[in-house]
Amino acid sequence: MQTGLVIKSISGFFTVRTESGEDFVCKLPGKLKRNRSMTDIVALGDQVNFTYNPNEENGLIESIEERSNTLSRSRPSAHNRQWKTDKEQVLVTNVDQVVFVFAVRKPTTSIRKLDRLLVVTEQQNIPAVICVNKIDLGSEEEADEKFGVYRDIGYDVVYTSAHTNQGIDQLRELLKDRISVFAGSSGVGKSTLLNAVQPGLGLRTNDVSDATGKGLHTTRYGELFELNQGGWVADTPGIRGWALYDIEPNELDAYFREIEPFVTMCQFSDCSHTNEPKCGVKQAVADGQITAGRFDSYLRLREEHENLMEEPW
Repeated sequence: MQTGLVIKSISGFFTVRTESGEDFVCKLPGKLKRNRSMTDIVALGDQVNFTYNPNEENGLIESIEERSNTLSRSRPSAHNRQWKTDKEQVLVTNVDQVVFVFAVRKPTTSIRKLDRLLVVTEQQNIPAVICVNKIDLGSEEEADEKFGVYRDIGYDVVYTSAHTNQGIDQLRELLKDRISVFAGSSGVGKSTLLNAVQPGLGLRTNDVSDATGKGLHTTRYGELFELNQGGWVADTPGIRGWALYDIEPNELDAYFREIEPFVTMCQFSDCSHTNEPKCGVKQAVADGQITAGRFDSYLRLREEHENLMEEPW
């Protein structure tokens, strides 16, 4: 029996890297597949125990070590799309941080998407870094208008440009000796940034489509890449959408870090912060302690999840 880290997952085959640096392609035996439930049994970042027979084509994963965290999203069932029947699509496990990459311009930034993604990391207690890329296409003042609020509430925000090398050293230091995930919409420059951090990494890059203004997918499957300076980084496929998994509406206020402290100031313990009187959260919004934009993101996500729990998608 050997132990290793899953560094690639594609079409039911898993590349496992041992401590000695050897790679083995493994698959799941039938006994584990039968236990498949509402989540992925094996995912990128898992530590697994496997057996390998040189006379066989592939190794067999015998067991999976307990995960410290998971970066996942909801994968709707094929029929009757409902919150209660959705399965968990695990993208990466056992990560030290997630780097959410957005562009100042081209493609247009979706702040709502960023707020949604931050809920995921807050739920799993995974540190998040907000990387604002293509700063050479705009200005730091322009970026501050969109992303300054996140620095104010305690997130690390770094401005980068692969073309001018701005922020690349800072980003490289943030990745050192950590297992990190790069996540963001297609076209924001994730792969280009990783190539700037470590020349020759060989990640495929592509431009934003002139016709749609959207990014073109260049990463087709998840893979962990080892960094020369120490650590690993996962470049995930571009995010078109991210449905939150296993989060109920009354939990959401705990995952907005500037909203959570004011929850205890509400008159009602089950306050939804919508129509109730003497709501500490709404008062904080009125006083400017919570921005209207972030509060609106909370309200939209809460409404979305209330609807999902009541009706089919």
